[in-house]
Amino acid sequence: QVQVVESGGGLVQAGGSLRLSCTASGNIDGINAMGWYRQAPGKQREWVASINTSGKSNYAEFVRGRFAISRDNAKNTVYLEMNSLKPEDSAIYYCNALRLKSGHPYEFWGQGTQVTVSS
Repeated sequence: QVQVVESGGGLVQAGGSLRLSCTASGNIDGINAMGWYRQAPGKQREWVASINTSGKSNYAEFVRGRFAISRDNAKNTVYLEMNSLKPEDSAIYYCNALRLKSGHPYEFWGQGTQVTVSS
């Protein structure tokens, strides 16, 4: 089993910055990628960014140029640096760890961390 724990959320004014952290522990062998998703009240969970073990990152269009994902493999930790935050970025942010095994995806989720951006 894989445990995923997020931290770093909080309240920030529009235009400000926050950094989220996500640490995976347990049976982390074979984790191919880690990423961030978010869910605002009344909306579906949406993908924000992801990064694989080689360091290749991808971003949703609505955060491209404002958010940056990085990872520290030695610490099994992924970071999401969020800049130029907007009120519409307010959501619970969830970290996801993905393992591909025999072609099947296995996903592990954290409990989420609240990000609130005031106008």
